Amino acid sequence: MKVIVVTGSVCSGKTTVAKMLAEKLGYIYIDVSRLISKYKLSSGYDRKRKCKVVDVGKLNGVLVNMINQYKENREVRGVIVDSHLSHYLPRRYVHLCIVVKCGLKELNKRLKRRGYWEGKVRENLQCEIFDVCLNESKELGHRIFVIDTTKGINIRSIMKEFKKIIGLGDNYGTKSSGRRTK
Repeated sequence: MKVIVVTGSVCSGKTTVAKMLAEKLGYIYIDVSRLISKYKLSSGYDRKRKCKVVDVGKLNGVLVNMINQYKENREVRGVIVDSHLSHYLPRRYVHLCIVVKCGLKELNKRLKRRGYWEGKVRENLQCEIFDVCLNESKELGHRIFVIDTTKGINIRSIMKEFKKIIGLGDNYGTKSSGRRTK
């Protein structure tokens, strides 16, 4: 069973990419935001940032338990974990870490469309400028595949490269919109 984590800045396109891949591959989609609420993994609320503070250790515990349960089910081919926190999952459980990126102008538009206040927009743009998710993924030793969603998402191109990387074979024949990095 394959475990793919999809991470990236807020509004970069993680959920869209994760859901598309899960559907195309027949993998189970795991929405970490729902797990945080369901299992009460928040250790408080950050009033300044207007968001929950997540206990990453507890989150990883829940995810590892889920992964181990899915491994016991031979019908489950893989899971896709969707969250800007998913790259914190220990490397030994992850086959591939997909980092979704977006150009700053487009990301700014997406963040504002979502109705975020100026401070939150600025903070998320800084996360993208400094490649926080990508650098943390590298530091944690993940095998990484970067997808740029600035101009949209071409799932056929992504699937072609993805299948080569993950070892599922390739019969698509279109140019990739993603790139690999170690």
